[in-house]
Amino acid sequence: MATQIDLPTSDQNEPALGVAEAVTSEISTLHALQADGDYSAAVLGATRLLSDHPSNRDLLLIEAHSLRMMKQTDAALAALERFEAHHPNFSQLFLERGLCHVAKRDAAAAIQCLRRAVSMNPALVMGWHMLDGLYRMTGDSRSADLAARHSASLASLPQPIVHAKVLHGDGEMDAAEALIRRFLIEAGDHPEAMRLLAQIGHLRNVLDDAETLYAGVLAMVPDHDEARHEYVQVLIARHKFPQAREALEPLLSRDPRNHAHRTQAATISVGLGSFSKVIPEYREMLSEIPGDTIDARVRRADLNLWLGHALKTEGLTGEAIEAYLAATVDRPDFGDAWWSLANLKTYRFAVESIAVMREQLDAAGTAENDRVHIAFALGKALEDQGEFAASWAAYDQGNRMHRVSNGYIPEVFETNTREQKRVCTTSFFAERSSWGLDDPAPIFVLGLPRSGSTLIEQILASHSMVEGTQELPDIQRIVQELQGRELNFDNPRYPGVLPDLDEAAVRRFGEQYIADTLPNRVMNRPYFIDKMPNNFRHVGLIHLILPNAKIIDARRNPMACCFSNYKQLFAQGQEFTYGIEDIARYYRTYVELMDHWDTVLPGRVLRVRHEDLIDDLEGNVRTILDYCALPFETGCIEFHKTKRSVRTPSSEQVRQPIFRDGLDQWKNFEPWLGRLREALGPDLVQL
Repeated sequence: MATQIDLPTSDQNEPALGVAEAVTSEISTLHALQADGDYSAAVLGATRLLSDHPSNRDLLLIEAHSLRMMKQTDAALAALERFEAHHPNFSQLFLERGLCHVAKRDAAAAIQCLRRAVSMNPALVMGWHMLDGLYRMTGDSRSADLAARHSASLASLPQPIVHAKVLHGDGEMDAAEALIRRFLIEAGDHPEAMRLLAQIGHLRNVLDDAETLYAGVLAMVPDHDEARHEYVQVLIARHKFPQAREALEPLLSRDPRNHAHRTQAATISVGLGSFSKVIPEYREMLSEIPGDTIDARVRRADLNLWLGHALKTEGLTGEAIEAYLAATVDRPDFGDAWWSLANLKTYRFAVESIAVMREQLDAAGTAENDRVHIAFALGKALEDQGEFAASWAAYDQGNRMHRVSNGYIPEVFETNTREQKRVCTTSFFAERSSWGLDDPAPIFVLGLPRSGSTLIEQILASHSMVEGTQELPDIQRIVQELQGRELNFDNPRYPGVLPDLDEAAVRRFGEQYIADTLPNRVMNRPYFIDKMPNNFRHVGLIHLILPNAKIIDARRNPMACCFSNYKQLFAQGQEFTYGIEDIARYYRTYVELMDHWDTVLPGRVLRVRHEDLIDDLEGNVRTILDYCALPFETGCIEFHKTKRSVRTPSSEQVRQPIFRDGLDQWKNFEPWLGRLREALGPDLVQL
C-alpha cells in the first residue's frame, strides 16, 4: 500500500551540526528515489549511510518505509525495532509500524500503533485515515467517526499548514515556525496557521505573542473550541485569571460536564486563591471516572495530585496525604505525587513506599521527568531515616538529571547585576525622589528561596491589617515589558532603559502593579504581601515605582540556605539550584546585589536573618512590625494558629510553632558539601 509520508527536515540526534549537513544531499537523493518508486535503491542508499550515521532519523525512516513499500514487512518491522532504539518517541515510527501491521492484516496491533502515533502527533493524516477504516472494519463506529472528523479536518487545510503541524508535532519547532510564518506572509491571515504559531509561542514561553494570536483566531472563529481551550491555558500561564475565567465561560456553557473545561475552571479558582471551592469539584470529577483502563488511572492520578495540592494549601494535611498516595496507587511511577508527599516536609515514608520508589527510579519505562521527581523524593525519604550517604546520592542524581535539561546560564543574572549597579546609583534615585505611586499597601518579602520568607509572610499575614497573597508575578511582568522581546544577554535592555522613563511612565507602572494585584486581594485589608523571592533583583525598580512600599530581605545561613535549595525540586523556575557551583555563584551574586541596594538606598530594605528570628521571635516580630508601621499584635507571635492558604514548600512548617531542629540539618551532609563551602568562600560561610 503506497502512502504519502511526512519526512522530517532535520536530524535531531546527530551530535554535531556538520555531520547532519554532510548527509543532507544524500538524503534528498533518497527522497527522490522514493518519490519515483525506486524503493530498492532507497534501501541500499539508506543502509550504506546508516553504517556511518546509525542514529540518523531520516535514514532510519527511509529504510523502514521503503522496505514496507517493497512488501518486505518483517524486514520493515525489524528496521523499526532498530529505529525505536534511537528514537522511541517519534510519531512516524509508530505510524510505519501500524501500517506494517495493516499489511499483515493484524487489525488490533495496527490500531494500537496508529492510536499511539496520532496521540503523539495529531497532524498525521494517514494515521487518522487508516484508523477510520480499521475502526469501521472492527465495528467501532464511534471511534471511526472521530477519526474521520480528524482526517477531514486536516484534509481541508492548505498543505503547508498540515506539513507545519506535522513538524510541530514531532518537535521540529524551528522548521514549523519558519514554514508557517512564510505561509502567513504569502497567504494572509488563516485561523489554523495563526493557532499553530500561537502554540509554538506558548511552547517557547513567548506568552504575549501567543495571547495576541489566539485572540485573533477567536475574533475570526469565535466557536473554535480547541483554540479557546488553548487560549485559556495561555491566560492561566500569564496569571491573567479573571480574563481566563471570562474566556472559558463559553466552553463551560456549551459543555458544563466536560472534565477538561472543569479542570481549567478549577485551576483558575486556585489562581484566584479559592482553594476550598475546588476541593469538592475535584472529588466529584474523581467519582465520575469509571473503570481501570490506563487512561482512567492516569486521569485519576492527575486529579488526586491536584486535589492533594488544594488540601495541603488549606491545611488539610491528612486528606492531602491520602490523595497523593491514591495517585501513586494508580501510577506507581508518578514522580510528581511521590515528590508532593516529600514536599510536605513533615511526612515520613513507609518502607514499602521507599521500595516502590527505588524500583520505579530504576525502571526502564519511567519517564525522565518522573525519574527526577522520584530521585528528590527518595532523597528526602532516606534523609528522614538517617541514611545520609544514600540520601545524598539520590539528591545528587536528581540534580544532575535536572541540570542537564534546564539550560541555566549563570552569566545572565551576573550581567543583570552589573547593569543594576551601573544604572541604579545614589544620584539616579535622588533625581527621581518624588516619582512613583505613593501607595503604601505592598509589603515585598524577597531573597533566596528556602531562606525563611514563608515564615515572615505567615507572621505578617497573622496581622489584622495585612493580607497574605502568594508569589505574585506582577513585578516580573513589568520587567518583561521594559525588557522588550529582543533578548540580548550581553547587553540587556533592562535595567538600562530605566533612565529613559519619565515621571508619568514611572507612576503608570506603579498604578499597573496595584491594579494587576487586586484580584489576589480578597480580604480588603490595607496592606498585602508579595512574596516573590526573585524580586530582590528588582529592588531598584520597586523603589522607583512604589517608593512607599516596604521591602524585607529574608536572609539565612549560606550553607543551610544553599543546601536546602539543592535538595528542593521547584515546580518552575529557580534553575540555579541544581548544581553546587551554580548555587554558590548565585548566592554570592545575591549578596553583592543586596549590598548595593543597602549602599544606594540606605535603610530602605529591612534584613531579617532566619536564625535571629528563631532565637528571638518576639523581638524580631516587633522589629518587622515597626518597620512596616504596624501596631504589635499577639497573633503575629502565634502565627501557627492563623488559618490561611499557604502555597510554598514550607506550608506545613509554618503551621507549627517555632522550632530550631531544622537550622543545622545541613550538617548531616557536611562530608559531601566541601565543594559548596569552597565555592562560597570563607567570607560568606562565616555569615
